Amino acid sequence: MGPGSKTLIIGDAMNHTEMTAKIRQGDGFIAALDQSGGSTPKALKGYGIEEGAWGSDEEMFDLIHRMRSRIITSPCFGSGKVIGAILFERTMDGTVDGKPTPQALIDQGVVPFIKIDKGLEAENGVQMMKPMPDLDALLVRAKGLGVFGTKERSVINSADQAGIAVLVAQQFQVARQVLAHGMMPIIEPEVNIKSGDRAESDELLLAAILEELDELPDGQQVMLKLSIPANAGLFDPLVNHPKVLRVVALSGGFSREEACRELARNRGMIASFSRALLSDLRAQQSDEEFNRTLGTAIDEIHRASTAKVLA
Repeated sequence: MGPGSKTLIIGDAMNHTEMTAKIRQGDGFIAALDQSGGSTPKALKGYGIEEGAWGSDEEMFDLIHRMRSRIITSPCFGSGKVIGAILFERTMDGTVDGKPTPQALIDQGVVPFIKIDKGLEAENGVQMMKPMPDLDALLVRAKGLGVFGTKERSVINSADQAGIAVLVAQQFQVARQVLAHGMMPIIEPEVNIKSGDRAESDELLLAAILEELDELPDGQQVMLKLSIPANAGLFDPLVNHPKVLRVVALSGGFSREEACRELARNRGMIASFSRALLSDLRAQQSDEEFNRTLGTAIDEIHRASTAKVLA
């Protein structure tokens, strides 16, 4: 049995080749359910659970896991409109309906990814990723649970050409480590949509990514998770690139309405939203109300990902 066999046994509903095809061709979007330690209290507050409702980190993570379980088991989540989901490490290690979370997703036809970055270095023109000394061990564990790919985030706050080049080089260095494990990396060099030179940052980022893609061996592919560009259509060369499996968009602080409107103007880009997907969900909602609210968000984001309104 080869190193990938465990994935195929655990994920027999959808093997690696089928997951690749689903992400490449799937008519839908990727849900980002990967808020981590620092952002969990904020995510819980948005969900209607105030700080002080938990007495320890364990209780806090249990509350966020219950929220994610409620999302994953909602009938609309497995409707086919969500083709992938990005998990936080603790969510991956947990269970949903008695199954390991990645398996619960696979059984619904949703391709599982895991967030691997450990947060950002101190803020300046660009924010690099902190070191990830335990990455190889995490990748082995994730792959054993049937996880298809990874996601790593860094942030561009200003149009600093040298800084952006170094940031993108770091992203691709980590991506090569992920590829060596037979997993699919999502590279996420987020451009801060509030920065004054956002459009210039988009241009510099595009050039840096194209340069790094040229260095990838033929036959290898990565995914890209990018801020929706200030100028619609800018990332078309990435959408069409043979070394890019799929280009997905983050909501980056836009409301769902704004994010969907901007995304719909960009051909070939699909959503990978977090806040814009979850913003109207509350712990206090009845199951019927919760499912209806989530279903509305999924429908709107799916439409922006698949029905384009090109200028």
